[in-house]
Amino acid sequence: MVEDGRGRERAERSAQSSGGRQRNGGPGDPGEASGAGRGAAEPHFVVQIHDASTLHFDFRLEVDGVLKSWSVPKGPSTDPHDKRLAMPTEDHPLEYREFEGVIPEGEYGAGTVIVWDEGSYHPLRNKRKQGSRDRSRSRSFRESLDDGHIAFWLDGSKLHGGYALTRFRGGRGSGERESWLLVKENDERAEGRGTPDARRARSVLSGRTLRQVAADDTPERRGDG
Repeated sequence: MVEDGRGRERAERSAQSSGGRQRNGGPGDPGEASGAGRGAAEPHFVVQIHDASTLHFDFRLEVDGVLKSWSVPKGPSTDPHDKRLAMPTEDHPLEYREFEGVIPEGEYGAGTVIVWDEGSYHPLRNKRKQGSRDRSRSRSFRESLDDGHIAFWLDGSKLHGGYALTRFRGGRGSGERESWLLVKENDERAEGRGTPDARRARSVLSGRTLRQVAADDTPERRGDG
């Protein structure tokens, strides 16, 4: 579940107040990047754990100035054999990638949020076969996203290497809600450990668990009372 209205505004204000952070570059990509601009600042990704009406991971990629978002119930895996359901949710502002805290009861998406992982990413060349009319030019990452398949290389603190998101239901006027699969590429950064327990997982920003973030958000700790 995602937040809107007052809950989302509160989250944005909290993210903005935290200020920006300088990131170091991650390991290089042995694969082939698509498009130009690898020398420029690479777009961000973030994975947040959200303990709302259901506990889930929110996987977000910076695309065209917003965070394209998917709710991933079991979280992204480092094991290429795991196919993780990913349900698209609404776009979020870029500042939201730094939000960590509690959305109050009574607001949509009420619950605790931690930033489990963050970093940069770059697109990888689309390995799916294209129609003959598309072979004469490279497709943009946004076009590939609209077509229902993107591949990308993550340089995070916890997630590394190639991943792919593929739509397998809905899209293109079908009338069905879209469903995607998030899968780790079988590369040298693949592992067999899957995803950690969401309730024991720690924030990459503060080192805190969901429970610790919730405990730190009492009125006394915030100075509200």
